[in-house]
Amino acid sequence: MAETRFIHGFHAVAAALRNDPEGVQEIFVAAQRADARAKDLLAKADAAGVRVMPVDNARLDGMAGTHRHQGVVARVASRRKEVMMADLLDTLTDNALFLVLDGVQDPHNLGACLRVADAAGADAVIAPKDRAVGLNATAIKVASGAADTVPYVTVTNLARTLRQLQEAGVWCAGAAGEAEKSLYDIDQKVPFAWVLGAEGDGLRRLTRETCDELARIPMYGSVESLNVSVASGICLFEARRQRIG
Repeated sequence: MAETRFIHGFHAVAAALRNDPEGVQEIFVAAQRADARAKDLLAKADAAGVRVMPVDNARLDGMAGTHRHQGVVARVASRRKEVMMADLLDTLTDNALFLVLDGVQDPHNLGACLRVADAAGADAVIAPKDRAVGLNATAIKVASGAADTVPYVTVTNLARTLRQLQEAGVWCAGAAGEAEKSLYDIDQKVPFAWVLGAEGDGLRRLTRETCDELARIPMYGSVESLNVSVASGICLFEARRQRIG
């Protein structure tokens, strides 16, 4: 029998029905939900020929591993292909764009980063295996389908991975609040990787030293820093803006 996994939340389940309906095996919905949002999801499931089962919240909690499932859980085929760095380097293009995360610990931030990466058309999100949250159910839910569209590559040694990207012609820029140069002053029309650090701590020393250069997001208000997913969006969409321009 093929491996399966559970996803939860309306965005994640609707995205699975849209992107890979054959991979959605069954959907479980809280028996008491009869609102418009639930009815819309049921209609999409019916159109895709997917069975929907009403269940109680306790069962949904067990399948999702959390009570924050919005009353909907789906069993889907585990089709997410593990992507290796070698795969990325073998298919590198002149328009390559990567997001590298240095030790993001919060699954909500990871999910949001994946969603931003998908929206900006990034080729992959790269992160270390250690000192990072990993692609768990919460991150997948927050990603709202992007976990199945953006390759998530985990690596053993992030500094070595950055050097591999550099050797392949990818310019690696680290986001750092104290940097003298603004992100708007960097040419991002070349193969490019934005490297962002963990919440609060920023880039680790070796990661920072391995980057080709550092750049800051100009801040004009009273706050000193931004959430990593917000910062990722600003950086990636500046790269996209330059390429469109």
